[in-house]
Amino acid sequence: MFYESSKGHGLPHDPSKAIVAPRPIGWISTVNRAGEVNLAPYSFFNAFSTRPFIVWFSSEGEKDSATFAEETGEFVANLVSRDLAEKMVRTAVDAPRGVTEFDYADLAMAPSRLVAPPRVAAAPAALECRVTEILRPKALDGTLTSAIVVAGEVVGVHIDDAFLKDGIFDIVRAGNVGRLGYMDYASVSEIFSMRRPHWGKD
Repeated sequence: MFYESSKGHGLPHDPSKAIVAPRPIGWISTVNRAGEVNLAPYSFFNAFSTRPFIVWFSSEGEKDSATFAEETGEFVANLVSRDLAEKMVRTAVDAPRGVTEFDYADLAMAPSRLVAPPRVAAAPAALECRVTEILRPKALDGTLTSAIVVAGEVVGVHIDDAFLKDGIFDIVRAGNVGRLGYMDYASVSEIFSMRRPHWGKD
């Protein structure tokens, strides 16, 4: 089949998120100036670069994570492991402002070193970030979309030693969770390696 995005797909459910999948989940913790703590998962999340190490998440609308990050200039991206998947989903609840999802999902907080937002204590890894820019993407007609893209440079990295094997982060043991389309998720249970070719050497 083929469809023009502007005319709709005609399917029972939107396939867009299933096609662009799996997507890593940025489990974003933030705090506002009043000290209110927020924790929410974002599957529109990824890394921009390694030098410097910059990650981003995109909020569809003015949600607390983007609002708090813009207000204070800081956020933490926590890794979702397979054993934390169910608690991660609980933090997607539409809780009212002032109610922390850490408590709602029965998650312990751990202090960060360089930024104010706490991290998820049980997460195998967490990235402390300082906001570098906030983007509001435009549609083809020039109108602003509802998306708010928050980019942040990673200033501190936490790794649980239990997930380091011979100096390499054990993705399979962590079972990194990614978002698929619809209500579906996946976790890493096996990996395979391939090396990039070098021109004239293969």
